[in-house]
Amino acid sequence: MPLIEHREFVQAPIERCFDLARDVETHTRTTGKTQEKAVGGVTMGLLQAGDVVTWEAVHLGVRQRLTAKVTVMNRPYSFEDIMVKGAFHSFHHIHEFIEQGNGTVMIDRFQYRSPFGPIGVIADKLFLESYMRKFLVNRAKALKEIAESM
Repeated sequence: MPLIEHREFVQAPIERCFDLARDVETHTRTTGKTQEKAVGGVTMGLLQAGDVVTWEAVHLGVRQRLTAKVTVMNRPYSFEDIMVKGAFHSFHHIHEFIEQGNGTVMIDRFQYRSPFGPIGVIADKLFLESYMRKFLVNRAKALKEIAESM
């Protein structure tokens, strides 16, 4: 199971970073390249523990839906979500926030298992892990830009 970890320093208070990361509308703004939008469950506002949201997006040229559930919420330090239904066999995403100096370190830890057994492992090595890393990094940079502009 690949584990992707990304750290991004943001010159903004921890509470702002935390709330932007769990805000449905901000998620849509930070994933414009994949045309993500919330189409089911919680479709507006700040996600809370127990919330379920279904996202629709275009990844690797294919329009698809993914349903995630927020399983842990420790404001403003961390929250976690898991895939309930979607293209992956499974995923677990930990969002962590650490105050540092005049800002916040946002940490994404995304662990997933591809579908299709050995074929999925090959897909990970060929393109999927790289694609997911780029997706997470781009989203973190977009969150940083929004948080620092407020």
